[in-house]
Amino acid sequence: MTVTEKEARTLTYGAAFNEGLRQVMEEDPDVFFAGEDVGKAGGVFGSFVGLNDAFGDLRAVDTPISEQAIVGLGIGAAVTGLRPVVDLMFMDFILVAMDQIANQAAKLKYMFGGKATLPLTITTSAGAGLSAAAQHSQSLEAILCHIPGLKVVMPSNPHDAKGLLVACIRDNNPTVYVKNKRLLGLKGDVPEDLYEVPIGVANVIRPGSSVTVVTYGRMVQESAKAADELAGEGVDCEIIDLRTVQPLDIDAVTTSARKTGNIVVVHEAVRFGGLGAEIASQVQEQAFDYLDAPVGRVGAPFTPVPFSPSLEAEYVPNADRIAEGIRETLGM
Repeated sequence: MTVTEKEARTLTYGAAFNEGLRQVMEEDPDVFFAGEDVGKAGGVFGSFVGLNDAFGDLRAVDTPISEQAIVGLGIGAAVTGLRPVVDLMFMDFILVAMDQIANQAAKLKYMFGGKATLPLTITTSAGAGLSAAAQHSQSLEAILCHIPGLKVVMPSNPHDAKGLLVACIRDNNPTVYVKNKRLLGLKGDVPEDLYEVPIGVANVIRPGSSVTVVTYGRMVQESAKAADELAGEGVDCEIIDLRTVQPLDIDAVTTSARKTGNIVVVHEAVRFGGLGAEIASQVQEQAFDYLDAPVGRVGAPFTPVPFSPSLEAEYVPNADRIAEGIRETLGM
């Protein structure tokens, strides 16, 4: 669709999330949200600002500090016909509610033979870069992706931040929507109309012929910087933004790998046991004969996220490290 002048406008990532939630709540009275400080305070990162004034305490619900209770509230509301959005503030806190997420939300539809629907959206914020230390800076998507029954999305830009949220809320299955804290101020074009970005469909944001870079979330921006740097060295990077990490659009990845012959997976999460390993395994199963080199992986070291700003800057993959990982894969 051609973007019209009316649709071409700029919002931040955080404002795009807020607008998407507001518009879905205006469209569907069964949608409400709940979480710690999301009501009158508007959320720790301002994602819910103004929604309590617009919809009142019954649809913009402040909760006690109990992640298990928050997710339990969402599960109960969802199976009785509502479309709750429950916020867990920091991704690290999903671990407190893991029984509710993994053994209840992810399993109910299966255990009721498909007769139960669970249109539950869990929102949270991941990633390092704010010196929030080891208990408030993790990227734990690999844990969630290992649980059958969950869908997991990680938008990298304002357009997808709005469209993926709308898709999650309208989905009849439990979804986990992961914002990146360092992207909240990122600006980009966002249509004013209500729209969806389809769950499970990757996006080729930069065509190329030398190497396929598969990434998501904040690392999409860093990978684009690395690609600009490498272009001056004659390396033409194709960048795939997964957008959804469960279900994984492996067809888009393998199609690109067959074209370029080289692939590097980049994520902010710890490299060991991360999604890069799963993607590398599936690529070698489906496109091994097309590869000119082993699949490269760039991720964080196997250590807790440091508090120190200087150490944290070394911990999180950046454009320079991504570029070096690409060079290593290409044998440069």
